[in-house]
Amino acid sequence: MNKMTHTDRTSPASPVSPAEKPDAAIAMLDASGTVVGWTEAAQQLVGYAAGEVVGRSADGVLAPPVDAPASSTFAEQCRGQEDWSGTVPVRHRDGHTLRMTLRVSMLRGQDADTRWLVFVTDIGTLSSGAADGPVRDSLLSHSPIGIAVFDRKLRCTWVNDAKERQDGTPRERRIGSGLEDWLPSFEAGALEVVMRQVLESGRTMIHEYRAWPPAVRRREHAFSVLFFCLQGADGLPVGVCSMTVDVTGNRRSRERLAILSEASTHVGSTLDVMRTGQELADLAVPLLADHVLVDLVESVPLGLEPSVGTVTPSGRTPLLRRAGLATIDPNVPRQPFVREQVIHAHPASSFAAALRTGRSHLEPVLDTGAGPWVDDDPARAQKVRDHGIHSLMVVPIRARHSVLGLALFARSAEPTPFQEDDLLLAEELVTRAALCLENALQYTRERTAALTLQRDLLPHRVRGGDAVEVASRYVPADMEHGVGGDWFDVIELSGARVALVVGDVVGHGINAAATMGRLRTAVRTLADLDLPPHELLAHLDDTVRRLGEEDADSGGHVPAVVGATCLYAVYDPVTLRCTMARAGHPPPAIIDAQDRVTFPDMPAGAPLGLGLGLLAFESVELEIPEGSVLAFYTDGVVETRDDDLDVGMHRLGAALSGPNQSLEDMCSAVIDTLPAQTHSDDVTLLLARTRALPATRVVSWELPNDPTAVRTARRMVGDQISAWGMEHLSATVELIVSELVTNAIRYGGAPIHLRLIQHKVLTCEVFDNSTSHPRSRQPLVLEENGRGLSLVARLSRRWGSRSATGGKIVWAEQDLPADAVAA
Repeated sequence: MNKMTHTDRTSPASPVSPAEKPDAAIAMLDASGTVVGWTEAAQQLVGYAAGEVVGRSADGVLAPPVDAPASSTFAEQCRGQEDWSGTVPVRHRDGHTLRMTLRVSMLRGQDADTRWLVFVTDIGTLSSGAADGPVRDSLLSHSPIGIAVFDRKLRCTWVNDAKERQDGTPRERRIGSGLEDWLPSFEAGALEVVMRQVLESGRTMIHEYRAWPPAVRRREHAFSVLFFCLQGADGLPVGVCSMTVDVTGNRRSRERLAILSEASTHVGSTLDVMRTGQELADLAVPLLADHVLVDLVESVPLGLEPSVGTVTPSGRTPLLRRAGLATIDPNVPRQPFVREQVIHAHPASSFAAALRTGRSHLEPVLDTGAGPWVDDDPARAQKVRDHGIHSLMVVPIRARHSVLGLALFARSAEPTPFQEDDLLLAEELVTRAALCLENALQYTRERTAALTLQRDLLPHRVRGGDAVEVASRYVPADMEHGVGGDWFDVIELSGARVALVVGDVVGHGINAAATMGRLRTAVRTLADLDLPPHELLAHLDDTVRRLGEEDADSGGHVPAVVGATCLYAVYDPVTLRCTMARAGHPPPAIIDAQDRVTFPDMPAGAPLGLGLGLLAFESVELEIPEGSVLAFYTDGVVETRDDDLDVGMHRLGAALSGPNQSLEDMCSAVIDTLPAQTHSDDVTLLLARTRALPATRVVSWELPNDPTAVRTARRMVGDQISAWGMEHLSATVELIVSELVTNAIRYGGAPIHLRLIQHKVLTCEVFDNSTSHPRSRQPLVLEENGRGLSLVARLSRRWGSRSATGGKIVWAEQDLPADAVAA
């Protein structure tokens, strides 16, 4: 029997320490995809005990890889290829999904039966680089792993092909036999002792030894064996799984691990794709290569992921843009290795082939004497020859179904050509960089969508009519936090009044922006009802609460609305009074004509979404002299990571108090005083300088509660319309006034006030002491009542009613002629 020769230089078996223990879930599946073996490490990683998974389909825990067909099961994916790896979602027992790297190896048994050994590793743990050890080395470098499974009597029952390649023992000789049938008695005895300890204790253990495999007798090889205890449905041991790794190049493996550890901290430090490319190049020189180039498909630096196919519709290879370059030789001219240079890959070159196929290319001995790319770019080929580049690797940068670019590794000073293990390391480095690039692209797409949505939902141009002059600023949050849910609005109301609104939805991202749009629409709808500020906020509070309940009932696909703050104010340029209420929002700042800044003392109110109702909000009314400035803002203006709120309020007041500033200058001054560090929240500022409507454009009368007042009202209104030079409106306005005053006398009571306001439109208002608001309806054919308001609706631009102190106001508007001049 041809047994593997060994040396007595073995290391005693030892339990795996927490620092060295592989963060991998090990499972064994039969040909149908049913779990037949489970490990303690699997339970620790995904939460399932052996009794919960053994005997059940693996699809309950493992989903097919992300690039598998939608209808594919995990078992079908296994049967499609012998050994494979990829990225899969793994369902944790508590319900959340982990994104993990997966490796599957096919095991063969008696009579060509097959089983599968599956181990999945948390991507986050894999990238931490915190642990050491030969087994972790092998997993990271994708070295061939010899796998054998033994029953409780330590007879081999299953083995993979890599095991035969490691020690030269055929599968037929191994299946059904013990270790002593193919290993020297000394080593077989030592390994059996270790495996019995694993069966008895359930612990994972490592054993190392050195030997000369018959297939590679030229030199001594070092092997490291990791033993797992496989558990059955009852949680008891059913066998031992051994994973054997050739660690002859252990020093090289540790160097690779060090490089990968560096990659986890130095590649992808920002969400800038060009910087990520440069970080990859800087890391690989000189640890892996003497020269590295990183080229990205031209659309990637613009934040756009390439389509699935990397060939353009015209059949040409896409243009590349240089994102990174590094070299050991500082005297190498930058040309043609210039960062951000546009690169053309020859269609017949290995570079274009890597773009098309997504497969790496290894050229241990580079031929620079002939070839399409040499003929296409002789200047570059000459520089390659001049600098002695003799070995090359081309690795595509892949993300899901797309190739984002290429990484080129070259050697000149290092005489050793690139080998397969170098290519594996390069692919691992590029894979990590690709994950960073994919994250950056995904973030860019989401942030662009959120910004676009938010900017589309925010007012593109705010106008204050005759009531206020307005200016605004909106600065989205920084790259780390993303766009938030701030909004502002200026809404023109009846009677020349204007509503000023500013709000902030809790959270960041596209969901916050979408919620902001829903709330802004709700505020505009409620504003049309002419509700007092505290009543409007009460209705808005109910809206936010219902949105949260609806989102919570949607199955968790969209995060529920968790709250918002809002400040709503109504300014009247006729009375120079401002009524406002707030829902957990910072108070406004008021700057008078002498540039004095005050923050009015007003009830804070509860944040929206708590469902506290009308009692949670209170309106206050302030007299605002003409020429004052009202400043509305979100907490991003006054709150920072390092300063208290009082500091931010003082800073805001100082920026607003400068003399003789325009509103635009005041906005700029506030933004300029914000701390230099990037904003962790959106910054929104709305300024409104108050105006007073001239007395000549407002006329009011008090009418008796008597039917004869209708004729008097028509006459007075007709005279005033003529005085304003708008005689053609006289008949229409007189008819509207007649109907409104008649309704006030019939359904209301004294006092009755009539007012005409000439601003952007002509508004007629009638006040009475009734709190019952009229409603427009279609009267029946023989019904006499209800026709007056229908007539008003047909004659008016728009009409409505609103609550007022001691009663209500019913109003109607008429468009002014283009050449109307205020008297």
